[in-house]
Amino acid sequence: MSKLDLIIVGGGPAGLCAAMYAGRGMLNAVLLERGIPGGELLNTEKIEDYPGFESILGQDLAARMTEHAKKFGADIRMENVEGIWKQPDGGFKVTTSNGETYHAPTVIITAGGTPTKLGVSGEAEYAGKGVSYCAVCDGAFFKGETIAVIGGGDAAVEEADYLTRYAAKVYLIHRRHEFRASKVVQERALSNPKIEVIWNKKVLDLTGEVIGLKTVNLEDTVTGERSALSVTGCFVFIGFTPNSGLVRDHVAHDATGYLVTDDRMMTSIPGLFAAGDLRVQLTRQVTTAVGDATTAAIAVEKYLTDLKTGVRA
Repeated sequence: MSKLDLIIVGGGPAGLCAAMYAGRGMLNAVLLERGIPGGELLNTEKIEDYPGFESILGQDLAARMTEHAKKFGADIRMENVEGIWKQPDGGFKVTTSNGETYHAPTVIITAGGTPTKLGVSGEAEYAGKGVSYCAVCDGAFFKGETIAVIGGGDAAVEEADYLTRYAAKVYLIHRRHEFRASKVVQERALSNPKIEVIWNKKVLDLTGEVIGLKTVNLEDTVTGERSALSVTGCFVFIGFTPNSGLVRDHVAHDATGYLVTDDRMMTSIPGLFAAGDLRVQLTRQVTTAVGDATTAAIAVEKYLTDLKTGVRA
C-alpha cells in the first residue's frame, strides 16, 4: 500500500461522506468498517428527512452512499478497528482485530455509537418494524397511533414529549418510581395529556406479527405482576455509548464520552478529527453526520497542506 494521507474509522453516513470528499480531494485514504457500510442506516426501515428523498429505505440510502464514495475512488475495507494511537512523529497508528496496522498523518473517526438495547426477546426481530432508538428519525411513521417509550432519563422523557406531536397516545415506561430526568423536562411531559406514565415496570419481551410490533409485555418490579400493552411502536432510550474509546490517547470529551471538537471537527489531538454521532452536538441525524464529515474532510486537506508547508508543527 502506498503512503496514506488519511484513515477513516467507521463506515456509516459520516464515514462514507468523508471518503467521498477525500476522493474528490485526491487524498490517499482508506475507510475501515467492521461490517457492511451504512452504519445505523442498515437498522432503519425508512428515512423521510434526508433532502432529495421523500422516502427511501435505510439500506438503499446506505448502498447509494457507498457507491457514490466508490465512484470517487474510496478504498473501503472490512476491518474491525481496535485502537487509534498518536505516534511520536505526529501521525497515527490504527490497529485492527485481524492484525493489520495502518499509518497516516490524519484520522477522521466516525465510529458513531451504540444505543443501549433492552436485551429482550422480540427486540431484534421488530427493529425497524416498531422498535426504534430515534424519535426524530421514526416518529412520523406513527401518526395517530399508540406507542411506548422506555426509559427515565432526559432523553426518554424529552422524546416522549416530542413523539406526542405524531402519536395519539404515548406510554412512558420506567422501571423505577421516579425519573432521573431534570425537573423542567419532567414537568413538561407530565403535563402533556397524551402521555401516560407507567411506573415500576420492566419490559419482559416484545411480540407482534410479521408486519410489525403489537404488544409490549411488562412485569412490575415491585410485585412481579405481569401485564401487556397494545402498541405499534416502542422507542427505547435507556442509554447510548459513543465509540470514542477507540482513541487510546487522552482526548477531550464530555462527561458521557462524546468527543469535543472545534469548528473544523478537529479534536484536542492535532490531526484527529471526529464526525457524526460520537461528537458533542445538539442533534444526531444523517444530515448532521454528513455535514460534519464534509467539514472534517475539507479540514484534513488544509491540515495536510499546512503540514507540508511547515505552517503546523
